[in-house]
Amino acid sequence: MENATARPLRIAIIGAGMSGILAAIKLREAGYRDLVILEKAKTLGGTWRENTYPGIACDVPSHLYSYSFEPNPSFSHQFSAGKEIYGYFEAVARKYGVAEQIRFGAEVTRLDWRDGRWQIELGSGARDSADAVIAATGVLHHPNIPEIPGLASFRGAWFHSARWNHSVPVDGKRVGVVGTGSTATQITSALVPRVAKYSLFQRTAQWIMPQQNPAYGEDEKEAFRRDPAQLATLRTNMAQLFSETFANAVIDASSPAMKMIEEQCRMNLETVRDPALRERLRPSYRAACKRLVISPDFYEAVQQPNFELVTSGIERVEAEGVRTKDGVLHALDVLVLATGFRADRFLRPIHVQGRNGVSLDDVWAKRPSAYLSISIPDFPNLFMLNGPNGPVGNFSLIEVAELQVGYILQLLELVRSGRCRAVTPSAGVSDAFERARTEAAKGAIWSTGCKSWYLDDRGVPASWPWTFDRFREEMARPKVANYEQIS
Repeated sequence: MENATARPLRIAIIGAGMSGILAAIKLREAGYRDLVILEKAKTLGGTWRENTYPGIACDVPSHLYSYSFEPNPSFSHQFSAGKEIYGYFEAVARKYGVAEQIRFGAEVTRLDWRDGRWQIELGSGARDSADAVIAATGVLHHPNIPEIPGLASFRGAWFHSARWNHSVPVDGKRVGVVGTGSTATQITSALVPRVAKYSLFQRTAQWIMPQQNPAYGEDEKEAFRRDPAQLATLRTNMAQLFSETFANAVIDASSPAMKMIEEQCRMNLETVRDPALRERLRPSYRAACKRLVISPDFYEAVQQPNFELVTSGIERVEAEGVRTKDGVLHALDVLVLATGFRADRFLRPIHVQGRNGVSLDDVWAKRPSAYLSISIPDFPNLFMLNGPNGPVGNFSLIEVAELQVGYILQLLELVRSGRCRAVTPSAGVSDAFERARTEAAKGAIWSTGCKSWYLDDRGVPASWPWTFDRFREEMARPKVANYEQIS
């Protein structure tokens, strides 16, 4: 509820994806009226707007990957397809009046803390200002395009999976996909039945966790609509199961739950009938050391006669296809780079200059970090959702963002109430947190000997290394003493 004596604040949110929409809804509920969402694209949706490749789906259960205050009884499957998730966020934004607050085509290029406010510069040259900025810029957002010699010479069509060109036909064509992560796995299952030949260029094999994706029947969906408490109970039970069987397992590499996950992955691999193919698909590291891939049918797809697993490294791309280091030319019509994202970007490439001229590029020169993944010393009233070193690898990012928004609202109340004009975490507290986080991360499954986007330049997992219960406790109420209150 709005405080009648509160100091009016203008809040700028960067990004109109899942967390930006959430932030706008919760800010309005808290009585903030002067707010704007700055979105560089022409539509909302974030990652679900940009990723439209065949087979795209969420690997978190549908009823966990939705806002707690806006359950969706109409989800069609246990794990939703990308188009359905995009539709959900679009509907929520419309219902809560968020769309009217979005300024589309507004790419933020610069943030300067000056005279107690954030001065905002857009790519168009337009300017704005705000008392506080919430960066909802996403985690997996900037495509990683590998430098493959000869790529420009390819006569067919090539594109990154996050920039799928739907004008390019794939049915009956020869399609090559570079990569073996979650995206490549989903594309494989979707396209193998449709193409003449499918070549998967594998640098590193992945463990595949078997996971069926049953549809919700009309009677189940009608029961959810009729009795919201039933859906709430399902969500609670799912959250507890997800936490106990996976989220907490990956932070303790020696846990019984982690061993159960590994055994399921090993048993799933045994469903590959050809022993030679099975061994080429067998990873040399522990399950979940990389992001755990889930699929109900990947191993079925790779056993089809039109599928080719290529394990020789790529030498170059030529006009007719991909030449591998064993000298073989793999003739292709379409080449897809399912090569992931630059996971260390966050706010960047926005130029951010904080208090006393401190540059974020300088602060993050070695690696990005943030106190509780939300805020950075010397950058007052700048808050991130799903920022550096947060629970990105083992929890639902929607639940994470909801908890973070609640935390940020409490910090903003210090400003709105007049106790101070700005808040920023103290450098000592932030450094101590990062040391503790780094030490705790050594016990996580991600530290057991593989290369992945979870690891920073030191080989330390760039993620939350404790239980989700501890994260909830931290987010419940800010330790105000850990923040500098600027008057």
